[in-house]
Amino acid sequence: MPVRTTPWPAGTPCWADAAVPDVPAAVAFYRALFGWDFVDLGPEFGHYGIARVDGRDAAAVGPTADPAQPAAWTVYLATDDADATVAAVRGHGGSVLVEPMEIPGRGRMAVVTDVTGAVVGLWEAGGMRGAEVVDAPGGLIWEDARLTDPLAGQQFFAAVFGYTFDAVPGAPDGYATFRVDGTVAGGIGGMDGAPEGTPGHWLPYFMVADVDAALAAAQRGGGTVLMAATDTGFGRMGIVTDPFGATLALHGGLPAS
Repeated sequence: MPVRTTPWPAGTPCWADAAVPDVPAAVAFYRALFGWDFVDLGPEFGHYGIARVDGRDAAAVGPTADPAQPAAWTVYLATDDADATVAAVRGHGGSVLVEPMEIPGRGRMAVVTDVTGAVVGLWEAGGMRGAEVVDAPGGLIWEDARLTDPLAGQQFFAAVFGYTFDAVPGAPDGYATFRVDGTVAGGIGGMDGAPEGTPGHWLPYFMVADVDAALAAAQRGGGTVLMAATDTGFGRMGIVTDPFGATLALHGGLPAS
């Protein structure tokens, strides 16, 4: 199982959490879906639950900040300096939803929007580096930014984080992968296939041993399948919402080369 033991390079998707109106119900859903164990951080953190695979941090589930807030998954990008990154976000046309704040003993976080309005988190590692288990069942395996204006989004993230991009032949709607320090770290593209009116967003992909079985488990738990299991050049995958409407993708792993 690939395990991360050092902080993620700045700009790399390094964490994801779901904000939901009913944390215990969401914990039950995701435990059944991924086999996650949870560590409840207690009432001072709103019973934010760290999801773990074999004792390693994988993601989290926590409460929405406001009853009117829709349930959603938030992807976090690593930063070495949350204040400097927030300043760069503002300087390049983005906005700040949550100013940099200390998470005692763990790190600093902020939440921003890019120039197209899509929400993304920032994480400056302290005692918690972000996801420790990746590219293994129950862990993150990929992250996409699905934006209303992918070219503007790519220019924004190139300016803020220094991303460089690789075109993906045959990919829809201006999709390109991005690199951090020369390593492919995710993708940015358009809203191809999204329902009318869907705002730009980041989509986390979690690896599962069997995509079809995981989609069936999501449905049994009250989730909804948005994209049935589909074979692609990058593996078998599907997209679901949890019972509260937060969207995530399920990925069977990269095909053998």
